[in-house]
Amino acid sequence: MSDVLERYLPSHAVSPVFNLIEENNIHLKIVNERVTRHGDYRRRPNGVHQITINANLNKYRFLITLVHEIAHLLAFERFGSAIKPHGREWKFTFQQMMLRFIRPEIFPIQLLPLIAKHFKNPKASSDTDAQLSVALKSFDPENDKNYIFELPLGGVFKIYNGKVFKKGAKRRKRYECVEMDTGKVYLFQPNAEVELIAG
Repeated sequence: MSDVLERYLPSHAVSPVFNLIEENNIHLKIVNERVTRHGDYRRRPNGVHQITINANLNKYRFLITLVHEIAHLLAFERFGSAIKPHGREWKFTFQQMMLRFIRPEIFPIQLLPLIAKHFKNPKASSDTDAQLSVALKSFDPENDKNYIFELPLGGVFKIYNGKVFKKGAKRRKRYECVEMDTGKVYLFQPNAEVELIAG
């Protein structure tokens, strides 16, 4: 298992993560990309703790996602299954678990302040922290995607399911975008990844 983890994690994180997996009897599945999520945790009917993580994540996002999911398991075990999935008990557990990883041997120096800031009050997804999400993306392999905030006003773009939108004005934190087929207005996070069709 540790040789598998070496392909997906920063080298100094492999041993502590391997220990977490062993201690908590976790069945880790690494799967092809799922567009709607980076990872998930579920307790199988036979009692096995299964965590599934997308294989295409860079090693820093993979680490954050894996610890996020292990925090679900530990929060449910410690505080009971009636807690909110991303409530204060999970946030506390996630923060405590990440403390051992927020170090320059694990994360690049330029990420550390953003990660420290994020973990003062972690969100349900690191993607909703636009600043951290953009910084993490800089470690991804090159692709043909753009962020919404990078597109020009009126730019036409396509999302993962093939729907086509036109970028509108920013409303507080998110952008109003009109779906071309229906005329319906949707709000997009500034760091949503899309494919530009026409600028």
